[in-house]
Formats: sequence, structure tokens, C-alpha cells
Amino acid sequence: MEMKNNNDCYRSNFSLSQPIPYQIKIAGRLSENWSDWMDQVDIQIDTDPAGFATTTLTGTFDQAGLIGLLRQLYSLGYPLISVNCFQTDN
Repeated sequence: MEMKNNNDCYRSNFSLSQPIPYQIKIAGRLSENWSDWMDQVDIQIDTDPAGFATTTLTGTFDQAGLIGLLRQLYSLGYPLISVNCFQTDN
């Protein structure tokens, strides 16, 4: 029997229009004012002992919104570390 990882999202919840909660991590420090540009996005900035910052964006996006956000981050020159969906209860 294969056990399901609690961090995996249910594939049945995915569609082009269904919003899914995501966590996006980028290298660098994104301004906290950036969340004013987007609705319902939490921004957390962590700095390691060497002084390198990682910004974590958490929010719920449909596929078009997710792609738009990733393109915006790319155009601003932020290296992408990870994109993960959250477990949903549906």
C-alpha cells in the first residue's frame, strides 16, 4: 500500500479555473508593499546567517493567476526556488 504524502494536493482539484493555494519561494527580498499589488498574498522574508534572503509568497491562484505571478517575478529578475501547492480538504 502506497501512503499519500500530506504535502501533495489532490489531483482531482486541479483545473484551469479552480483556485488552489500555493506557496512560491524566490531568492531575494521582495518588497512587502508588493502584496498591495495583489489581493490576498502573504509575503514572508527570511534571511539566513550569511545574509541571503528568501521571500515566500502564499496565496490562492487559478492557473492564469499563477502563471501571471511567475512571469512577473521572472521579469523582475527573481530566481525561482520552488512552487508548491498546499493540501486541501476537498
